Amino acid sequence: MVAGRAERFSARRLVGAAIVVLVIAAVGAVGLANVVHTPSTTTIATTTTTLAPPTTTTLAPSVTLSAVGDMELGNTPQLPPNPMTYFDSVRAALAAPIVFGNLEGTITDATTSKCVATSTNCYAYKVPASDAEVFRNAGFTVLNSANNHSYDFGATGVLDTSAALRAAGITQAGLPGQIGVVREGSLKVAFVGFAPYALTNNLLNAAGATALIEQAHRVANVVVVYLHAGAEGNGADHVTRHEEHYVGEDRGNPYAFAHLAINDGADLVIASGPHVLRGLEWYRGHLIDYSLGDFVNYYDFSSAGLSGLSAILHVTLNATGGFVSAHFTSLVLAASGAASVDPTQAAASQVNALSREDFASSAAFIAPDGSISR
Repeated sequence: MVAGRAERFSARRLVGAAIVVLVIAAVGAVGLANVVHTPSTTTIATTTTTLAPPTTTTLAPSVTLSAVGDMELGNTPQLPPNPMTYFDSVRAALAAPIVFGNLEGTITDATTSKCVATSTNCYAYKVPASDAEVFRNAGFTVLNSANNHSYDFGATGVLDTSAALRAAGITQAGLPGQIGVVREGSLKVAFVGFAPYALTNNLLNAAGATALIEQAHRVANVVVVYLHAGAEGNGADHVTRHEEHYVGEDRGNPYAFAHLAINDGADLVIASGPHVLRGLEWYRGHLIDYSLGDFVNYYDFSSAGLSGLSAILHVTLNATGGFVSAHFTSLVLAASGAASVDPTQAAASQVNALSREDFASSAAFIAPDGSISR
């Protein structure tokens, strides 16, 4: 199951910039197709003049992405009064050629949910089709549907969500067999989302996860793995390195799965699901963020205590997925779930403490300027 770096680099040479055929992964039972979004080109060329005749040097391509955690723009009929302005306070901090987040819920007008009328602890989330444009207007280019709310309104909700994202020009990832691929300059970046459910790419199926990550390498230069895993709540901020459970569900072993993903060829692993921040770890030269917490939630979840701390993670990777740089922006959530940049950097302080406690010498460190190092 473990792929060596030499094998990974060999695979990447087969999917370099010369590849012009994009393989779109087949989606499972609902028969959905990937949407490919093409951000702007960022390949840079510089010209240097010396005593010799002028020469032109083309820098090796790289790709920068930003990532956030769980997002809920309310639940019909409880919606923000002006959704297009909901991200205004973090729009500049979020900006990147590729912007990724976890869509916690559905974009649909369907009325039949997974919850029975008498249930007191079942939650089903939906927002109108117009909210896909809200996400796109905020800069999002890739959204994940591998989570416990993607099927809140059944197959109809799934189909409606995929259609809305496609119409807005947003790439989707995370449904069964689905790999989201975007192009940035000469590079292709694959996003593979996992959650502990059979109706998504299932992280409890290690062999299936390995096959999907290896498939992603056949169609892209860089592979980003997302996992929606682990227990939830203010007491779930540590990576236990064991199988985690919540409301009777096996939520997987985030530590073991993140390492498996990198062993199989992932270049970056990001996560959310616990609704609180977790630590950062280096593993085999690659960065793992075990939870980015909630990015926004319009009165869907509590923003009290640790649940009110959030972050934006920027990462730059080279053409073979090697780490170049990373930056952590601390956020704080209002009672309404709206995020804003936090000058006190409470989130960074919390993550540094968790990283030291959970990973010791393999911990990643967030500097006062937000840069991330060993």
